[in-house]
Amino acid sequence: MSRYNKTNKNTKNNKNYYETTIYTEVKEKNTDSFFIATEGDRCDNLAHRFYNDSSLWWFIARVNNLTTNNIPAGTSLRIPASVQDAEGN
Repeated sequence: MSRYNKTNKNTKNNKNYYETTIYTEVKEKNTDSFFIATEGDRCDNLAHRFYNDSSLWWFIARVNNLTTNNIPAGTSLRIPASVQDAEGN
């Protein structure tokens, strides 16, 4: 699933660009996993491990308010059990 599935695309001056995607909050659920990141953890590796799809790295980053794929060691992370909330509004 692409993070741009529900994002409008526009063309201006012969260039394509995406509008801002607004996502709903991903509420915490009893099925979520929690753990502390260790040295070398990255969102794409975690997405592959939990969702079998490394392209969902952005979902893990968004849920945890991360601005980069790399995760500092010691960071507390929440991994939702489902990616159903990954779709934008």
